Amino acid sequence: MAGAPRWKRRRGAGRGLVRSDASGPSDPSRPDSQVRRALVADGHESGDLASQPDGGLSDARSAHRLRSRGIYLLPNAFTTANLFAGFFAIVQAMAGRFDVAAAAIFVAMVLDSLDGRVARLTNTQSAFGEQYDSMSDMVSFGAAPALIIYEWSLKGMGKLGWLAAFVYVAGAALRLARFNTNIRVVDKRFFQGLPSPAAAALVAGLVWLATDLRETRWIDSTGKDLTWLAWSVTVYAGVTMFSNAPFYSFKDINLKRSVPYMVLPLLVLAFVLVSSDPPSVLFSLVVVYAASGYVIWAMRALRARRLKSG
Repeated sequence: MAGAPRWKRRRGAGRGLVRSDASGPSDPSRPDSQVRRALVADGHESGDLASQPDGGLSDARSAHRLRSRGIYLLPNAFTTANLFAGFFAIVQAMAGRFDVAAAAIFVAMVLDSLDGRVARLTNTQSAFGEQYDSMSDMVSFGAAPALIIYEWSLKGMGKLGWLAAFVYVAGAALRLARFNTNIRVVDKRFFQGLPSPAAAALVAGLVWLATDLRETRWIDSTGKDLTWLAWSVTVYAGVTMFSNAPFYSFKDINLKRSVPYMVLPLLVLAFVLVSSDPPSVLFSLVVVYAASGYVIWAMRALRARRLKSG
C-alpha cells in the first residue's frame, strides 16, 4: 500500500522488526533533528553531540526550551516604567523644565525599588530581569541626572562642566558593573559605594530644590550662579559611587514581619513631612544618606584602630 511504513528484520542476534521508512531518526524534517541542527549552529561541535549517549538530543532540547522561554511581565513592567521615567527626565531637561525632570528621577527611584521586591515576592526573578534592570538604571540614574545637571548649571563651565558630568556617568557605570559581579560576595546589609539611585537623587534633588526655592522667591540664584556647588555635588556623587564606603541597604527589613503599633503613626508623620515640602525634605534625607557611608567608614576605622592598639 502506498505510503505505508516498510519494515525489515534486524540482522545478527537482534529479534523483531524495525521501521525503515523516511521518518527515522536521521530524517532532517523531524523536530529532533531541527533542534540538534540549531544547537550545532549555536557553536556546539557535531562530534561532541554524537559522542553523547543520546546524540546530544537532551542538550539540544534544553537549549531549545531556553531560547523559547518567555519573560515575567509584572517585575519587568516596573523596570520599563523606571526606564520611561528616566527618558522622560532627559526630554524635560532638554526642554528646560528642570523641576519636572528632577521629579521624574525620584519617580524612577520608587519604581526601581519596587521591581526587585515584586520579583522576590512573586518568585519571578530571572537573569533577564537583572540585566534589564541594570540597563534601565544606567539610563535613569546615570545618563539622565548627568544631563539634567549639565543643562541646568555645568554647561557654562566649558570643559570642567562636561568632565564633571562624565565622572558621574562613569561612576554610575562602574557602580552597576561592580554590583552585578559582587552580588553574592559583599555583605547584603551594606552597599559597597553610594547606590546609583541615591546618587541620582542627590544630583537631581539639588536641581529640584534650587528651582523650587527660586520659584518661591527664597533665592534669586539660577543654575549659572550655582555652578561650583553643582560641580562639587556631581563629582562627589560620581566618586562616591565607586568608592568602598559602606551604605546601609535596608535589605534586612522584613516587610512580612509584624511591627509595633507606633510605627504606623510615624509612617503617617513621614508622609506629612514629605508632602509639606517635597524638594527640601527629600533633598535633606538624601544628603544625610550620602554622607552616612563615610561616617560608617570612619567609625569602623576607629574601632579597628582601638582593637589593634588594645
